[in-house]
Amino acid sequence: MQLPGVTGSFEILNKHAPLISALKSGRIKVLNDKSHSTYFEIRSGFVEVLENRVTILVEGAKPV
Repeated sequence: MQLPGVTGSFEILNKHAPLISALKSGRIKVLNDKSHSTYFEIRSGFVEVLENRVTILVEGAKPV
């Protein structure tokens, strides 16, 4: 998963360390499997990673 953080883009991988971050407008990339991805354009939001679970709260998400 790739996210547009307010201080730059970053990735979240399996067993990522816990974190909370603000998101700016941009594109979220969700890797469904090794060869397929889904993209969303967002206006802003937040992401939380805890115990290998990702929660994303965003404003204005649209599939691309």
